[in-house]
Amino acid sequence: MNALIFDIETVPDTSGGAKLLDLKDLSEKDIIKAMEHTQFQKNGTMFQPLHLHKIVAISVLYKNNEKLSLLSLGDEESKESDLLKLFFSAIDKYQPQLVSWNGKGFDSPVIHYRALIHGISSIKYWDKGDDDREFKWNNYLNRYHDRHLDLMDVISGFKKPASLTDIAQLIGAPGKYGIDGSKVTDYYLANEIKKIRDYCETDVLNTYFVFLRYQLISNSITSDEYEKLLEEIFSFLDKSDKEHWKEFSSLCEKNL
Repeated sequence: MNALIFDIETVPDTSGGAKLLDLKDLSEKDIIKAMEHTQFQKNGTMFQPLHLHKIVAISVLYKNNEKLSLLSLGDEESKESDLLKLFFSAIDKYQPQLVSWNGKGFDSPVIHYRALIHGISSIKYWDKGDDDREFKWNNYLNRYHDRHLDLMDVISGFKKPASLTDIAQLIGAPGKYGIDGSKVTDYYLANEIKKIRDYCETDVLNTYFVFLRYQLISNSITSDEYEKLLEEIFSFLDKSDKEHWKEFSSLCEKNL
């Protein structure tokens, strides 16, 4: 196994919104209100179009045959461009299988727009066979191949999907709890970035448990390997000094 499970958290991009809506001399909070009002008038929702999302957290769980690691990239002070550089650097270094929930519908397009805006490159992420022939068909950009495995798409058969929380809870993981994505902007404006990063990490954990079950049903791992991987992640979480990891573990059904 060489997998990078990832998730991003975003807020409205006030710099881009101010530029496109010609807003001047407004606070960040007021720009967000104006962006939400404009979007609601256009589409009946305050959810911003993908090119107007700013990434404030990228959390990853990396698993190969030797190691397991879980972290949010950078730190609470990191700029968006730094988070993107770290993300692409990990892909260029490890060339992992990317694993996500709705990553091809949301996370990846947002990452693409933000990389474009900041001018951040990656050798492997964008490779479609020019650098490595193995990437000609099975690359990170191809919707129907598994170098980026979007569990939501595959499990739903590309039809109307269930939520990550529903699926996680149905297999014994806790799903979202405490906060959800609707609270991220409020935490950002209150400069509570740690809460956003912690929340993002629990989303990654939910996705990892779904991924392990998918690996089992797709015959990628045996039942014994599945049990060992569960033992590994529970041991990893329980031995951690991070309270939100321990809480996540305590909320899991141990007969997953």
